[in-house]
Amino acid sequence: MSPQHSPVVPAQFVLKADHTPYSPTFDDVYHTADGGLGQARHVFLGGNDLPARWRNRARFTILETGFGLGLNFLATWAAWRDDPQRSTRLDFISVEKHPFHATDLAHLHAAWPELAPLAAALQRQWPALTPGFHRLHLDGGHVTLTLIFGDALDALPQLDAQADAFYLDGFSPARNPALWSPAVFAQLARLATPDATLATWSVSGNVRRGLIDCGFALERRPGFGGKREMLSGHKQGEQPSPAHPTRAAASERTAIVVGAGVAGTAVAERLAARGWRITLIDEADGPGHGASGNRAGVFRPLPSLDDNRLARITRAGFLYGRQHFAQLAEAGHPVRWSPCGVLHLARDAKQEGKMRAVVDARHYPDDLLRFVDREEASRLADWPLAQGGWWFPEGGWIQPPSLCAANIAAAGERITTRFGCRLARLERHAGQWLAHAADGREIARAPVLILANGVGIRAVPEAAPLPVRPARGQVSHLPAEAGSAPNVVVCRLGYVSPEVDGLRCAGATFIADDDSIALRESEHRENLTKLDFILPGYATPFDPATLDGRVGFRPASPDRLPMVGAVPAVSHCPRDTALADIPRQPGLYAASGFGARGLVWASLAGELLASLVDGGPLPLEHELVDAMDPARYLLKPPRPSQRSDE
Repeated sequence: MSPQHSPVVPAQFVLKADHTPYSPTFDDVYHTADGGLGQARHVFLGGNDLPARWRNRARFTILETGFGLGLNFLATWAAWRDDPQRSTRLDFISVEKHPFHATDLAHLHAAWPELAPLAAALQRQWPALTPGFHRLHLDGGHVTLTLIFGDALDALPQLDAQADAFYLDGFSPARNPALWSPAVFAQLARLATPDATLATWSVSGNVRRGLIDCGFALERRPGFGGKREMLSGHKQGEQPSPAHPTRAAASERTAIVVGAGVAGTAVAERLAARGWRITLIDEADGPGHGASGNRAGVFRPLPSLDDNRLARITRAGFLYGRQHFAQLAEAGHPVRWSPCGVLHLARDAKQEGKMRAVVDARHYPDDLLRFVDREEASRLADWPLAQGGWWFPEGGWIQPPSLCAANIAAAGERITTRFGCRLARLERHAGQWLAHAADGREIARAPVLILANGVGIRAVPEAAPLPVRPARGQVSHLPAEAGSAPNVVVCRLGYVSPEVDGLRCAGATFIADDDSIALRESEHRENLTKLDFILPGYATPFDPATLDGRVGFRPASPDRLPMVGAVPAVSHCPRDTALADIPRQPGLYAASGFGARGLVWASLAGELLASLVDGGPLPLEHELVDAMDPARYLLKPPRPSQRSDE
């Protein structure tokens, strides 16, 4: 198991006799006995000349090398809130190898009652202790905290960001030398803006020499409490300093999003949250009418023993999606969904053993995933089952149109909808994308355009390099009584939902390159066969000749991963070309290829695309961003599409 994929080992909650938090793993304290909050303010804020440096900026980004208790973050957030000239957005990125459980953080934060409201907001959003990137939106979306759970030596090379200030905090160089190594300092230099600053309490000779070797000029300043000195520094050797975007310069940014399904509305909402004005175009008369129009879709991740790219992206999408739904509800725009739990059953005894092995090896938190045997699975489904499998307690079903509507409502006046408009042609003129209707009239224009129009992307010549294939999917609607079993989503080479408005969804078929919109008895029969495999005997009362249902068309990708990013400007390139060197069409992006996993990927894909367009830190590891880059197929020709596992 590679280090970056290792399960998270949580921190232990231990206090010394003087109530200073202490780490048995590193035999060191989390902050000076003279006061953690005072140290945060003096060393890290003062050492980076904050709040002065973030004033009147559109965005300010801070990177910290050890989150610990989160005290530096909370102190920074409080100072930012108290400054009337603060930056419009504050991005705070922090790496932590051994994060605390949320309950332990609550106990630790109680020592600073002046930070209680901010600490409580952080604790409410504290993510599952799983490896990788975790993005949290705080303070109405103006503060973004990106937590990276893992070793800094593995995590920092995967980070795509430009930091204005660094907080070098961690256990002492003698106790944790890897965090103060030349390899870490080289990554800080890579991530630094030309006028970046840094601060740390350590004045170790190895630390000073390592930072100087990586291009930082240092000065000693008075330390905090009993520590005589601290270090402050700045990036040197790059002139002149950049002109940072001001609030006024960033105020009028516009984009067109084509497609009002879960992908398009997610991108539109995330850009609108950053101050962009969006024109949302869809040929239907409302949101969520295409592949996003089902009554109930499955929402859960898909683990693997080796924590492969598919597993990591679905996990990140699942965790971010849950947070996004909660914030929509908090803002008064609830999504219709139920975290009733998802039971993913093994196909046979052999796969059941493999599923158990995944849970044993990955050490997921129980509220994310645990293995259940046949008896417990039968109790959860309220139906006699042949095998056990995975239980996702916080998974469930989502009504996709409600998510689309909530995304649009959350953006308010920043989204202008153009429903009933079919995109017929794009034109690039004078730095703007012009979207034209079939009669030639202009629907909208903007410098940025995002194609999130499902299988409709195949009709856009500018997107020709993308190997999107349409996959017909038919869902069967089964009459159901309220409260009837199952009351959880159950999957096994297909899925069945709980009762929703008197119906239960079962399916779905997956047929590539079939554009018929007609319901077929043969596909109802296929869905009922799947249903009997999921819940033996359950399908007996239903007649496929009388069932209703729905047909949708999923945009599928050859490698089962989504296409999220800038659209390539070429259809071919030499195989040895670097992904970053492939020419892109200016201002043209895509969110497509979601297949059967649109619900678990859409919210995170929206955040990723908004970050790419707006220029902020990316919410995922660089290798995962590359794995979703629409241009990846130019380097490795796609193989024929494989059907997605429901």
